[in-house]
Amino acid sequence: MEPIDSPTDWVAKHIRDYVESNGEKGHHWRGMDILLLTTTGRRSGNLRRTALIYGKDGDRYVIVASYGGRPDHPLWYLNLLADPQVTIQVGADVMSAQASTAPAGERERLWKMMATIFPTYDQYQGSTSREIPVVVLTPLEGAPLDPPDEQG
Repeated sequence: MEPIDSPTDWVAKHIRDYVESNGEKGHHWRGMDILLLTTTGRRSGNLRRTALIYGKDGDRYVIVASYGGRPDHPLWYLNLLADPQVTIQVGADVMSAQASTAPAGERERLWKMMATIFPTYDQYQGSTSREIPVVVLTPLEGAPLDPPDEQG
């Protein structure tokens, strides 16, 4: 099943460029590293893919469910809460991963790391009453996968 890309035009173009270039275009963007996250839609069961800024914590990847500081969580976050088994593409590498929300103590440390990468996260947190989740993506053992748009 081919993933459905973000409905936001510029994000969908970024994803297409990333996938078509095998990560050559789009992995490094505006001085930050970007990964592609594919979740399973909690209602539809469709694969959904978006592009997100990431940081590294050892072998794990860290992303932030900021949604630009909006009052609701982004849909990709709600999807991974329902099914934490995700696929990520980091550059040319495509892998299965287990997603989890960082607990309070770890969240603080990882938030600081991510706000160093993208300082606007602090502004987003200041503009919403919800605590913006920090998500840890732990790659699963096994062989790398084919790119998500080629899975069948």
